[in-house]
Formats: sequence, structure tokens, C-alpha cells
Amino acid sequence: MEIYNFMLYSWAGALLTGIACALVGVIVVTMGISFIGVCMSHAAFAGALAGIILGINPVLCAFVFCFIVAGILGPISDKGNLKPDTSLGIIFSSSLGLSFLFLPLIPGSKSEGLRFLWGNILTISNADLLILCAVTIVTIGFVIALFKEIQILIFNRVLAIASGIPAKSIYYLILFLCGATITSSIKAVGGLLVFALIVNPAAAAYQLTYDLKKMFLISSIFGAASGCLGLLVAFWLNIPAGAPIALCSVIIFIIATIFSPKKRMVYEMRKA
Repeated sequence: MEIYNFMLYSWAGALLTGIACALVGVIVVTMGISFIGVCMSHAAFAGALAGIILGINPVLCAFVFCFIVAGILGPISDKGNLKPDTSLGIIFSSSLGLSFLFLPLIPGSKSEGLRFLWGNILTISNADLLILCAVTIVTIGFVIALFKEIQILIFNRVLAIASGIPAKSIYYLILFLCGATITSSIKAVGGLLVFALIVNPAAAAYQLTYDLKKMFLISSIFGAASGCLGLLVAFWLNIPAGAPIALCSVIIFIIATIFSPKKRMVYEMRKA
């Protein structure tokens, strides 16, 4: 029974992680803020390390750090009149600095801290799975409930504000959701590799369609496939699943790019 639960938790974790990250990925990729994945993942890693040092639940501390980052990221960009990538770079460098500061401060072996950097989906617990499930459900609900608003915000933020849409509030919600998704996935994929699941499935879906609804659907399928195929490779090679999951998402992106109908359209337009 314990072996059955261990396998079940791993597969469920791979599936939920892939779906949640891929859905958030569509938003950040189409908005041109893909670097937020790197920024939030390092914030989550720094938070987990702080939790280990303080003797507090590392995942809880990772959530707190990501929510703090999400809370200050928007105002830095707005009030400082900075482009999103610039404010993301500032937060990223701060999170990276804190991570390197906290890591040597961990008493004893550093393996507990490093597992949040590389991830190990085979160590997912029932509590971790419940958090992943809750975040995935919230992410799906967010996309469904605010699809039209998200679509307009992606197209043009100024137009969204002019249309009476609370663009700033939705943008901040996207930041918080991204932080929650990355934090809930960090134990499975790792802070260093979760960025691949945020960007690659969404980028692959973008190669196949312009329709945002289809993009969300295709991206979630690619994310789930990356998680499950990566886990299968990890079982086969007896290695941590983070790297195979990330590499599977890269392979899916390459295949999607090769068979992209957009390339044919561009070629035909140039030929005409």
C-alpha cells in the first residue's frame, strides 16, 4: 500500500504541476514577462532556505517570500516607471543574493536546502499534493472566470484600463498566482528547473495556434505530458525527476516548432 501511494503521489504531482505551470505560463509568455518564472522560483528557493534556518515549514516560508515579491514587483514597475523586465531583474538579483546568503547558514548538511533547488517529485507528501491540487483548481478557475479580461490585458494594457477593466488588480493577481504556482511546484521540480515548465509548454502551444483558448488547452496538455513523460524517464534511469521533466518540455517545444503551421504561413506569405 505504501508503494502504491508513493507511485500515485508522484504521478498526480507530475500531472498537477504540469497543468498549473503551463496555464500560468500562457499568461506570462503572451504578456512578455517570461522572466517572472526565474524571479519567483529563486524567491521561493530563498524562502524555503529561510524556513529551514528558522525551523519553520520551508514551503510556507517559500509562499510568504513569493507573495512579498509579488506584492512589491508591481509597485516597483509602476512607480519607478520601469519596464517589467527591469523590475524583475532587480527582484531576481535580490532573491539570488538572499539564496546564496542563506545556504551557508543552514546548520549541518546542506542537502535539505539543495533539494528545493533541484526538486524531487518522489518525496511529495499528501500535504504537498493537496496544496498542488488547490493551486491548480484556483488557476483553472482564475483563467475561466477572467478569460475576457486576461485576453484584453494581454492585447493591450492601456486599452484594458480604458475599457474599465481593473488591469492593475488583475496584473497583481497574476503575479500572486504565478508565485503560488511556482512555490507549490518547487518541491516536485525544483527552483532551478520550474522555469522550464512555466515557459516551454506555453511557448510550444504558441507555435501551434493564435487562439488563446486553444493555447491554454494545448499548453496544459503539453505541461501534463512533460510532467508524466519526465517522471517515466526518471523511474527508468533512477534519477530525480526535475531534469527529465524540464528536458521533455524542451523536446515538446522543438517538435511543436518544427511542425508549426505558423512557419508554413510565413513561408507562403514570403513566397507570394
